[in-house]
Amino acid sequence: MAFAVLVTFTRHCHLLPNFPISKFAVSSRQYFSCRGRVFAVKPMSSVAETKSEKTIFTAPYGSWKSPITADVVSGSNKWLGGFAVDSLGRLVWLESRPTESGRDVLVRQAEIEGDKPTDITPQDFAVRTVAQEYGGGAFRISGDILVFSNYKDQRLYKQSVSSKDSAPVPLTPDYGGPLVCYADGVFDPQSNRYITIMEDRRESSTNATTTIVSIDLNSNHIREPKILVGGNDFYAFPRIDHKGERVAWIEWSHPNMPWDRSELWVGYISDNGEIKKRICVAGGDPSILESPTEPKWSIEGELFFITDRTGGFWNIYKWVESMNEVLPVYSLDAEFAKPLWVFGMNSYEIIPGQKNLIACNYRKKGRSYFAILDVVSSKLSPLDIPFTDISNIVSGLDCLYVEGASEVHPSSIAKVALEDQNSKAADFKIIWSSAFISSSYRPYLSSPEFIEFPTEVPGENAYAYFYPPTNPLYQASQDEKPPLLLKSHGGPTAETRGILNLNIQYWTSRGWALVDVNYGGSTGYGRKYRERLLGRWGIVDVDDCCSCAKFLVDCGKVDGNRLCITGGSAGGYTTLAALAFRETFKAGASLYGVADLDSLRADTHKFESHYLDNLVGSDEEFFKRSPINFVHKFSCPIILFQGLNDKVVPPNQARKIYQALKDKGLPVVLVEYEGEQHGFRKAENIKFTLEQQMLFFARLVGRFDVADEITPIKIDNID
Repeated sequence: MAFAVLVTFTRHCHLLPNFPISKFAVSSRQYFSCRGRVFAVKPMSSVAETKSEKTIFTAPYGSWKSPITADVVSGSNKWLGGFAVDSLGRLVWLESRPTESGRDVLVRQAEIEGDKPTDITPQDFAVRTVAQEYGGGAFRISGDILVFSNYKDQRLYKQSVSSKDSAPVPLTPDYGGPLVCYADGVFDPQSNRYITIMEDRRESSTNATTTIVSIDLNSNHIREPKILVGGNDFYAFPRIDHKGERVAWIEWSHPNMPWDRSELWVGYISDNGEIKKRICVAGGDPSILESPTEPKWSIEGELFFITDRTGGFWNIYKWVESMNEVLPVYSLDAEFAKPLWVFGMNSYEIIPGQKNLIACNYRKKGRSYFAILDVVSSKLSPLDIPFTDISNIVSGLDCLYVEGASEVHPSSIAKVALEDQNSKAADFKIIWSSAFISSSYRPYLSSPEFIEFPTEVPGENAYAYFYPPTNPLYQASQDEKPPLLLKSHGGPTAETRGILNLNIQYWTSRGWALVDVNYGGSTGYGRKYRERLLGRWGIVDVDDCCSCAKFLVDCGKVDGNRLCITGGSAGGYTTLAALAFRETFKAGASLYGVADLDSLRADTHKFESHYLDNLVGSDEEFFKRSPINFVHKFSCPIILFQGLNDKVVPPNQARKIYQALKDKGLPVVLVEYEGEQHGFRKAENIKFTLEQQMLFFARLVGRFDVADEITPIKIDNID
């Protein structure tokens, strides 16, 4: 009879002592062809050794020893929360530090190259907004003035960027707690005020009132924010023109998400600072399906934005005000923007001093491209830079700062200087990186292979990145194939990307194969692909993940008897649904995943409170696709991880499925983290989650002992 154990993780948990640990390790790579696709992995054949070569050990896949430890992964991976340039042209960025319990700190680039960057944020502050729970757009810089949202009380503060003795000064009222939050603000220099999104939770924590407000920067007295625009469910991207005469913004209403349908509006500002007239620029015609985003004013007063009204791809457009007409600047079957999950995105930038040039990035078939767009000639010129994944672009002094990554670069910020004709990059230099990649790690890094595989629907393919096992010191026996960990991304309206991620390398350097799937419904491939999931969440995503795993088995790349699946949030739901409704995988890990769709619909926050209406459909479908209602169909081990402060997927989701699986007698573990929200930010919790997943799969599915000394969580029938 199997049983489960519940672990509430503060700084301790119930662990088993003296679990036998054997130290092995391995690696491989060869070229192979499957269904017309070509993959590459290191040769598994014996290696001729010389005195200069290291000994190659033969050991089971999954048992290899690697220098990319869980400590390395959890301690070195910082997250970027945005970046800007101050009045002196120095880069300022917001980084989240796992070693400081996920604290978000603004950092200024050193004045002298080689010197250490300077923290701007005082020790007792953290720069983070919880607007729409996912945040973003938590700060803005104009000249030497910084306005930021403080995490603890969610108030806005003003601070000097350059003065070491500048203490943050509050701009917004104290409501006795984090009841009102702000995001995505901009300065209005003509009126010396700050225009921002305000989310007011004083009346209801689950149905906050969202508005666009102005905050006076002149007064020494704290005043209530003044509402400029309100009445709809959601707002984003308030953007003032350079004369302070017009403001553009995006808005949308339930049951839509911003990538389903949204509207772009322009308001005309009166002498007293109020909106005297407004006009809908895009999204107001019900016969045109579109989701405009990222409005931006040029110095000359032209309004540019991105929308998907033609062809279903987010392309750049402009508004001709005199005729109230929208015209495409450039049309391409590629995505020039991402879905609006967080505030403050900046996918393109009008180059200062270059009247007709826009620096942009677009994404096509799993790769990003950096380009210069000539607005007059409608010519798009891709520039060759090392990044193959690009997110945000910000103008500097005679340069551009680009957030990006590649298979050899973790998430980073690079300074890009253009040559005189703006047709090529004259210089490319990494300024900030999310992780330190030691040169000693390089031989252990697995390169992602972009794959396209057939789905359950004839004629429809889906996409993924396959990472083969890679370790210079190990190889497996010729007759063994590696275990596979399939990763299902969150969202579900999101995209995984083939970049250097130490979390993935932790697995592959130990002899696991890993595949990261962009199932139908993912972004990056246009609206048609994105809408495959409408009404079919829990079906299309599950089918595509299973199809991908089977594809790799058929290609001879992985062991069909050792297939595991993991995912967080919506990916956790896909994981649980795959384990309940299919028989492809042998074990799974759900990180803050969804088990009960109906309960999630009732309990989740405002931003996603109607998200499932379009993804699932009728009440009957909510029941039929909830794994909690079909516990009798589960037949394999599951490990669950959950933050106790999660407002997106409340802890009761994990507790329900844990209790049900425990009662059924399946091997199951629930690990709960105090102080964690939707996604884990503390280094010790990131480490524990990674190690316990690895050990759980190794003990129950892998048929090998891990090389690392990890004390296992107690699981009945195994211990």
